[in-house]
Amino acid sequence: MSSRLQNTFVYTVLIVAAVLTLYPILYTVAASFMTNAESASYPPKLLPGSLHWENYIQVLKQIPVSQFIANSFLVSGTIMLGQLVTASLAAYAFAYMRFPGKSFLFALFLSTMMIPWEVTIIPNYLTVKSWGWLDSYQGLIVPFLATAFGTFLLRQFFLQLPRELFEAAKIDGCGHLRSFIRLVLPLAKPALATLGVYSFLSNWNMYLWPLLVTNGQSMRTVQIGISMLQFEELTYWNVVLAGVVTVLLPSLVLLLLGLKQLVRGMTAGAIKG
Repeated sequence: MSSRLQNTFVYTVLIVAAVLTLYPILYTVAASFMTNAESASYPPKLLPGSLHWENYIQVLKQIPVSQFIANSFLVSGTIMLGQLVTASLAAYAFAYMRFPGKSFLFALFLSTMMIPWEVTIIPNYLTVKSWGWLDSYQGLIVPFLATAFGTFLLRQFFLQLPRELFEAAKIDGCGHLRSFIRLVLPLAKPALATLGVYSFLSNWNMYLWPLLVTNGQSMRTVQIGISMLQFEELTYWNVVLAGVVTVLLPSLVLLLLGLKQLVRGMTAGAIKG
């Protein structure tokens, strides 16, 4: 009886926590179908009287949302691929190669994770400006092609791979490059998928850096473009939230597809190291 009560209490707490977590998303979706009067009413309504798809049509008319989504896909996808390449190569070197000062360099590499992004944003901005990369794709992409977190995640995963495989490959004459391509990458698909999903979602939701380095409308990403739906004189929040739902859909779909790999890869590297 006590066990049943304990399970009931635990599930009740989990349900309440899930509702509180999902409430902002559910309300955003509901409000995106409201009329102007319903979205501005007080007390606020939880559900629309009917589905007003005109809000989404207004979003498409007021801002080039397809251009913003394409820019975000290009920037986030390129950064994701770049981080997968650089992080996997660096992780292999720290996991399997021997060179002087490896432990110190790895500790120094990880220490960059403790530096807040706000500290480096001004030097990065001045560097990008001096290179003439403002309002360009390279200015949005290049500063994020390497990641200490991704290197740490993949290194911890690589250390769990059987050493016997690499010893046998070494006996057969495989060098580091061939072992990396033929052995490590196929076995590390869960960790690579985890880093890919995490990297894509993080850069899809990036706001401050695109706001600093882009000026033209053609280079804006979705997070900056949605703010163009707000006006100083009057803001229709039902239209703004319809735009938010529009730009949320790609990231939500990717998260749903890669959630299992994300959780598996996050926990895999916590065993050995």
